[in-house]
Amino acid sequence: MSQWVLSGLKAGIKTSRYPRHREDAPGVTPGLPRARALGSPLSEEDLRLIDRCPTGALMRQGERIGVDPRRCVHCFRCAVEGLNAMPWEPSYEWAAATGSGSGSLGHPFSRSVNIRVVDAGDCGACLHEVKQLANPYYNLHRLGFFFTPTPRQADILVVVGPGADQMRSALEKTLAAMPTPRVVIAVGTCALSGGVFGPSFTCSDGVGSIVPVDIEVPGNPPPPLAILHALLLATGRARSAAWRPGSNGLAEEPLAGDAERNP
Repeated sequence: MSQWVLSGLKAGIKTSRYPRHREDAPGVTPGLPRARALGSPLSEEDLRLIDRCPTGALMRQGERIGVDPRRCVHCFRCAVEGLNAMPWEPSYEWAAATGSGSGSLGHPFSRSVNIRVVDAGDCGACLHEVKQLANPYYNLHRLGFFFTPTPRQADILVVVGPGADQMRSALEKTLAAMPTPRVVIAVGTCALSGGVFGPSFTCSDGVGSIVPVDIEVPGNPPPPLAILHALLLATGRARSAAWRPGSNGLAEEPLAGDAERNP
């Protein structure tokens, strides 16, 4: 037993410093592509680049190649060597308020928040990233966030998956059972737009067609820090990212929204 204690003292604290400090450890984020200027005139490489996107996340927008982060699945086809590659934003503060609701629980809830997670047809990737938040490195409990098995005690509803038909009723009942004020966070490309799964005969084009979504987190899957940024945004402790969810999601500016360093 003493050996474990001594080993722990030598190792020190390994928990992420975010949000008090920016996290720059390697591998914490895959990043997202940014919009860029087209070739003048439109080059064959630009057309190939747009066509290579399997989900339609890249499109021509005036004299730019626009990016819809709500559809990006991190396939990296637009970043391969030999093409006129897209620039990448190596950030993780991706969460953005939709504008359909308040998007924030307010100060009284900022230090003690219960989270209910619902799997609405997720493949397992986004759900796995959500689970990582409870591990020692991210340790969401230090910031006052806690998972709860019951919606009657939940302040935040986190939804992953494209919104499978079999989960539609369960998702609606979960939201109805939550007390107000409450915030709904859609996590991952599938939850935002259906991703590679929807719309189809088995699922919708995102959970927004089932329940009202207050905050969207793009990525497939988004890294744990992007989800943590959404939780901070929901409690008024971070600012929304620069891209615009809900309309067309086109990102013409860096996706990072500087979080307030106020853990």
